[in-house]
Amino acid sequence: MNSATPTARRDAAWEDDAQTPLLIPSMMCADFNDLVGEVNALDDAGVDGYHLDIMDGSFVPNYALGLHDVEAIRRHTDKPIDVHLMVSAPAQAIEVFAAAGVDIAYVHVESDPHIAKTLGRARELGIAPGIALNPGTSIAAVEELLPLVDYVLVMTVNPGFAAQKYLDFVDAKIARLVALKAEHGLRIVVDGAISPARISALSALGVDGFVLGTSTLFGKTESYAEIVADVKKTVRSSAATTQEAQS
Repeated sequence: MNSATPTARRDAAWEDDAQTPLLIPSMMCADFNDLVGEVNALDDAGVDGYHLDIMDGSFVPNYALGLHDVEAIRRHTDKPIDVHLMVSAPAQAIEVFAAAGVDIAYVHVESDPHIAKTLGRARELGIAPGIALNPGTSIAAVEELLPLVDYVLVMTVNPGFAAQKYLDFVDAKIARLVALKAEHGLRIVVDGAISPARISALSALGVDGFVLGTSTLFGKTESYAEIVADVKKTVRSSAATTQEAQS
């Protein structure tokens, strides 16, 4: 398929199913010995898109995915791809990944002294701009930028590594961001140690999407299709129970 920047963003399709939480696998956790097979299986399982952690070893103390990984996944799926730019030069990275066909780009306010310009450039290139919030980054640090973005990625672990413990103190920040969703037309996505129980609880709070790693999706005995179906069933059941309790 064509990897050029699309004329219509692929994440626009999410509007058609806005009541269902978005389930977005973190491809850092995938089996790269069979990347095509992983993407095909995840597509068939009904995931909503793909999350790629881009790390340069400077902004975070680790190296992870890069341009060729994005291009490889883009060749095998029509679903939205987002990149979490844990890099020291996000403005340059935006240009490169736009050409590779990504749909959403998350930038950290700590990494870019001219972040408003970078977010604006992303939109010019047809990418949905997003802000990534580290556990220790306050809403106050980015509040003036919220009108410029479509997504906020809330980190519930410190960025850079998989298989960490969920940081409960971030829940209060998530609740405050959910309260700002309607005012700014935002989607809130949460990333870090996201278990099925967390998905149910945070969906009820108003979170829109979840990045899935080893806590829910990867390295399990069940197939991706079974896991995704179980998560969706659990969320629906939890939502129904909540509605009954409120009625």
